[in-house]
Amino acid sequence: MPKLKLLIFLLTISINFCYAQLSPKEISVLKNDLVKAVEDAKLTDSLFVKLNKLSGKTALTTAYIGTLEALKAKHAWNPYSKIKYVKASQKAMQQAVNMDKENLEIRFMRFSIEHFTPSFLGFSKNLNFDRKQIVKHYQHDNFGNADQALIKNVAKFMIDSKRCTPEEVKILKKYV
Repeated sequence: MPKLKLLIFLLTISINFCYAQLSPKEISVLKNDLVKAVEDAKLTDSLFVKLNKLSGKTALTTAYIGTLEALKAKHAWNPYSKIKYVKASQKAMQQAVNMDKENLEIRFMRFSIEHFTPSFLGFSKNLNFDRKQIVKHYQHDNFGNADQALIKNVAKFMIDSKRCTPEEVKILKKYV
């Protein structure tokens, strides 16, 4: 559970890049609500509805919707519903990646979701590819609009995930 809270915290750090159509106050409330949504199914659902109502969804907005789908899977008790939400999350995350292949934050969100999804379900197909893409961003100091807090937290999460090679860990440690 603490790992999932960390994931949500990391995801909310730069949420303001994807919500240009929301006011600063709405962004602040959304950040707080997203952290609370980890433990609150009703809040997860309401945030999901709110984001789906936005017009002209950006790649990041789509990725956040995918993240909320993953949270819906976490909250669901019915195994069929869990699988349905994980599949929807995967679809949204793939759409977000297709919209912006070079976005560190989107790659990280997908990596994080797949990291926490039980591997026996077969929904973690992009882990290695996304890991390599994330490390590539660090190798080339290519962070786009990501702020320093996000860059540091992604590097720390990647190291803590124990999914990186020793060479990759060396690259990431420069940013922690």
